[in-house]
Amino acid sequence: MKLLYTNENRILVSNIKNIVEYAGIKVTLKNEFAGGGVGELSTIDSWLELWVVDGDYEKAGKVIASSINSDNSQGWFCSKCAEKNDASFDFCWSCQTERT
Repeated sequence: MKLLYTNENRILVSNIKNIVEYAGIKVTLKNEFAGGGVGELSTIDSWLELWVVDGDYEKAGKVIASSINSDNSQGWFCSKCAEKNDASFDFCWSCQTERT
């Protein structure tokens, strides 16, 4: 096994785990319950860790890099006021016209 990713934010580690597992790579978590040991352990030693179980470490690294660097969202321009909106908006932030 090889350490693939660790972070103090457990949600980020869990998200990376889901992405890597979706790519068909077998991983496991360590330190899931180490948070209770802070004080006896250093804080960084209690961070959730994602480990690759088999020999797909390089493939897993590429999957993570591509998911972090990908920009699948495209902004859009309002048909009424021509204001640029982020892809996450369904209504224009300026005039509240629905996205078409």
